[in-house]
Amino acid sequence: MLTLVVLISGRGSNLQAIMDAIGRGDLCARIAVVISNRADAPGLDRARRGGIPTCVIPHGDFPDRDGFDHALAESIQGYDPDLIILAGFMRILGAGFVRRFDGRILNIHPALLPKFRGTDTHRRALEAGETEHGATVHVVTEALDDGPIVMQARVPVLREDDVESLASRVLSVEHGLYPAAIGKYGAELSTPETAPATGGAGSR
Repeated sequence: MLTLVVLISGRGSNLQAIMDAIGRGDLCARIAVVISNRADAPGLDRARRGGIPTCVIPHGDFPDRDGFDHALAESIQGYDPDLIILAGFMRILGAGFVRRFDGRILNIHPALLPKFRGTDTHRRALEAGETEHGATVHVVTEALDDGPIVMQARVPVLREDDVESLASRVLSVEHGLYPAAIGKYGAELSTPETAPATGGAGSR
């Protein structure tokens, strides 16, 4: 069984999808703790209702990113997770943090990487005239949204789409994609000779 630490900053809809997959038996994992950099993140309430411990480490309590990253890493280390899951965690993690947990951090990005790294992906996809869009689960390393791809899910871009409708369609496939990707990558980690190599990636 995989031990997960989940990092959130907001509503936690992907956290809920992971919790639901575990509850159904579709994902053989346990969430040791949900950590947020925001005390008001609604996802913390989702975790508490599910009986999952929570922890808040406000980034504003630290003078710089390195200080926050160190406190976050020390907290995570106490849970000895197999994987750290970024589920709407809106802080860019520094190189030292990423190296400490090399190959053990997953992120979900709302685009078909390597297209549309960074933010505002749905607007950019519409402006580029894309006919399909989607989401990517990737391994986090040091460059933004550039890690080895674990799994992707695709959705069509419809003629009548605006940013909100496209974002909603992508989010709906994220909820199935992320638990499946966690299970797939976790299985690969248990057989090191087949585990993906890391290099040149990051979180958003």
